[in-house]
Amino acid sequence: MFSFEPAPFVPYKNKTVLDNVRKMSGKELERHPNPDFRIKIVLSPAMVWISDMIARIQASDILDKKTVMILPNPAPAIYEAVASAINLHKINCRNVHIFTMDEWADGDGNIAPPEYRAGFTYSQLKYFYGNILPELRMPLGQVCYPTTKNIKGYSQMITDAGDGGADVCYSGPGWAGHIAFIDPDSPEFACKTIDEFLNMEARVVTLNPMTIMQNSLHGVFGQSGDIANVPPKAATIGPADVKRSRERLEMHDLITGGGFSSWQRMVSRLVLHGEVTPQVPSSILQLMDTDVFISEAIAQPIECMEKTGY
Repeated sequence: MFSFEPAPFVPYKNKTVLDNVRKMSGKELERHPNPDFRIKIVLSPAMVWISDMIARIQASDILDKKTVMILPNPAPAIYEAVASAINLHKINCRNVHIFTMDEWADGDGNIAPPEYRAGFTYSQLKYFYGNILPELRMPLGQVCYPTTKNIKGYSQMITDAGDGGADVCYSGPGWAGHIAFIDPDSPEFACKTIDEFLNMEARVVTLNPMTIMQNSLHGVFGQSGDIANVPPKAATIGPADVKRSRERLEMHDLITGGGFSSWQRMVSRLVLHGEVTPQVPSSILQLMDTDVFISEAIAQPIECMEKTGY
């Protein structure tokens, strides 16, 4: 047999764990020793996300009760659908507070402004807030996002708005296993224990090379591998913001350009059934009360496809 060690830049290298999770597929992925870590394979996790957001926003209107959400981006199709349902059913969003979980930054740590077209704030404001009828929108001051000015206090902003934490945090893992831009091997998240990691708050971080490569395949950067066009740093919430959220919904459903190829298929298994470690940041969800929805496509077996080529 041909045997080798993972390349030095690979964040997580335990070959025994990697081999074990690589073999998992289908309904086997739904079984986990933590009964509060619920995993479900569905046709479309996006539909669950949409329906959950609508239900929470409608409840906030009917009960006249504040709801605080941490939201990932870019997800224009998701937010257009939610906004359309809000408009259709005349749901008033006056009690909704949203926090964008991350945003790009340059090499000096300056965070991208809302006008940056490839930015997450730009996407949030255009496709969610901007698509809600003016008379139904939440006040603009309740649409919060990281800035160079507020990043050091961003976690406190979420905590204060949510009376201790957000009501819900929506997320999905990146290629390197990140949640938001909480990347493995980022010096700004260096720590000695998992407990220390879980209490770290929002900050600007140096991105893992895998995160830059992943995003070069995303639509806002042309899906063309243009790694020089992806910013080197980012602002992000911290593990503490995830932990303090009262509920967490994690979606594993990303494929490349609508085909079979996916950088998320393997990391999904590592996040759900590997070690809980800062080297796979999204793995912290295994310790928490969390609902995970995996698409049928991501749950497909990982096999040597020798005739496929590139």
